Amino acid sequence: PLPQQSELNSFLWTIKRDPPSYFFGTIHVPYTRVWDFIPENSKKAFQQSHIVYFELDLTDPYTISALTSCQLLPQGENLQDVLPRDIYRRLKQHLEYVKLMMPSWMTPDQRGKGLYADYLFNAIAGNWERKRPVWVMLMVNSLTEVDIKSRGVPVLDLYLAQEAERLRKQTGAVEKVEEQCHPLNGLNFSQVVFALNQTLLQQESLRAGSFQIPYTTEDLIKHYNCGDLSSIIFNHDTSQVPNFINATLLAHERITAQEIDSYFRQELIYKRNERMGRRVKDLLEEYPDKSFFFAFGAGHFMGNNTVIDVLRREGYEVEHTPAGQAINNRKPPKTLLAFSSSSPAHSPYVASQELPLPLHPWKEEEEEEELLPHLLLPDGIDVLEKIDRKYKKKKKKQQKKQRLRQFNDLWVRLEESATDPPPQIRIINGYITVEPQPRGHGRSSHAHADTSSAHQLSHSLFLSLLALTLHIIRLH
Repeated sequence: PLPQQSELNSFLWTIKRDPPSYFFGTIHVPYTRVWDFIPENSKKAFQQSHIVYFELDLTDPYTISALTSCQLLPQGENLQDVLPRDIYRRLKQHLEYVKLMMPSWMTPDQRGKGLYADYLFNAIAGNWERKRPVWVMLMVNSLTEVDIKSRGVPVLDLYLAQEAERLRKQTGAVEKVEEQCHPLNGLNFSQVVFALNQTLLQQESLRAGSFQIPYTTEDLIKHYNCGDLSSIIFNHDTSQVPNFINATLLAHERITAQEIDSYFRQELIYKRNERMGRRVKDLLEEYPDKSFFFAFGAGHFMGNNTVIDVLRREGYEVEHTPAGQAINNRKPPKTLLAFSSSSPAHSPYVASQELPLPLHPWKEEEEEEELLPHLLLPDGIDVLEKIDRKYKKKKKKQQKKQRLRQFNDLWVRLEESATDPPPQIRIINGYITVEPQPRGHGRSSHAHADTSSAHQLSHSLFLSLLALTLHIIRLH
């Protein structure tokens, strides 16, 4: 049985303004594992907000494509060329083991959804020999039996993004892809090799039954559902980097592990918190009459130098909102009724997509054509079909965004062989009148036009009238 509302977790903070805005802490696990433990006031805050912002726009094909590109080695390089031979050999052996075991790790529910081991393995680990070592390390860390069993269900932040899209809310992102990706690529080579070696050692020990990971996905879910606002493991979920510091390390290895931990804490948490907080402030100031729902990783709201701290330094009042506390019931200014084939009527939702707010306000305009990713991120298997649909929609929108035709473009040029100049066409109160030119007007050489010229004139006149009619319809 579920606990009472007052006992539920609360990763909701209210930014005191009129209308109020909200911070909400997410974790990177299947939403079905935590959704029932999220209080109603958090869900209500999401539904009532005009605009929903995430760290990255997970439903945008550009995001997946750019993250995929960021993971790859420079053109012409392969992992075998850059890794020490022994580590490369162990990596290859471990991936062969995972591929062999994956069919037995899959659940009947996953198979029922058409998710098969070979497809899943290729989606997560395909093209691994072209990836940078740091991304291979993260990939290996996610290729465990527990994580594989959870694939196919959207993680919490992706689920919220899909819901916001379904409710036709305006959505956006406070970070560029590069700002999340480049810090990971910033580790020096010896640190990357150390991290990959430690990850392989952990996985090899797990296979042998002689090691237990200190922070598992199950631990993360348990702390989240219990509302543990002080848990250190949320920082590791936010940065999605394993913790390498353990008692078995030698003295020099411990120093390297601490350097890596410090680097990631600085680059992937503190610096990002500062940047994200400033951009939240800019949005609140630019749109004072809109209610925002900012859904970021829970680790960005805990510990020191949080996103909340940045807002408070800027003079905003931000307070934690317990599970039982009612939120402002201010009605959205504009609502529509939505209907779904899977359910009767949904409650009214905000039709705020007309707000001229860019999805990526801090992303430079890309001139290159967006391409679908040729492989998915470790957590991207459940968005493949959605990305494809989104990409096709974007193509249609690009075609619609072509320059609107001017009124002059509607005129059809008459052939020079026409016998008379074009008639005067007037539009009065929406009606079209045609006044022929007086006889004798024009050059005498046109008096003896042949039959084909007459046909051209009548054809051209018809096109002119048709074009004008279409234009009048458009005006109405």
